[in-house]
Amino acid sequence: MSERDIAHIISEDEQKLAAGERVLFTVPARHNPKLQALLDLINADEELYQLWRCANVNAVDRNLMSDHGPVHIKIVANLALKLLRLLMEAEIPLGIVKDHDMTPEDAEVVVVLASALHDVGIAVHRDKHEEYSLFLAHLKARELLTPIYSVRERTIVLSETLHAIIAHHWDVRCYTTEAGVVKVADALDMTHGRSRIAFESGDINIHSVSAQAIDAVHIRKGEDVPVEIEIVMANSAGIFQVDHLLKRKLRNSSIAPYVRVLARVEPEVERKIVETYRL
Repeated sequence: MSERDIAHIISEDEQKLAAGERVLFTVPARHNPKLQALLDLINADEELYQLWRCANVNAVDRNLMSDHGPVHIKIVANLALKLLRLLMEAEIPLGIVKDHDMTPEDAEVVVVLASALHDVGIAVHRDKHEEYSLFLAHLKARELLTPIYSVRERTIVLSETLHAIIAHHWDVRCYTTEAGVVKVADALDMTHGRSRIAFESGDINIHSVSAQAIDAVHIRKGEDVPVEIEIVMANSAGIFQVDHLLKRKLRNSSIAPYVRVLARVEPEVERKIVETYRL
């Protein structure tokens, strides 16, 4: 799925949510039947979808934060899978393959499932939500994986998924490539409009202003590194998103040596975001 496809889908999905319609959880499964089976099960799971909606009530309605619901989950899953496949193409070792003698297809399942469940704990509370996500995700992941895997394999995939969930907090060490891509993908949901609710409600701070300044995030194969991430800004305030939020997650991930980040302001089009700021 290209960046243009993702941007188009995000717009459509936000319109569906506004109209009270359900957003489908989709990623390109390619030739991975286990991943396709997981996607089918997730989209049939009413409880999980409601957990995403409950998480968004706590994040958006009660804390005036950016979206942490179905659209955010879908963005993170697609970005994480793209990062993973670029690293796989470069033959970067995968935890579940190296340590458990499973397959790259299983690594894709871990990354997508962890992306789907990483923020469900916000349905309990925003603070320490990574920890709350674990006990909700354990039950849900086990339920989703049971039709796909044997007991031994399911236990391995479950353990790797839970590790990726707790490690998406910026200062928790990632033991696996799979956990690293989920952590970094979570930080890459930063384009303008993703903080729209907090910004338009009057919550003007460096977080909301800087997110308004990001026009696009492009992920591609680098010339001398496996992954190059280009962040296109319409205002230099976007540097905060890159330097404070993305940098600390990338530095504390397992994939930092394989990633280069380039941030640039579009020449001669710097956009004014805030007219006046009063304390």
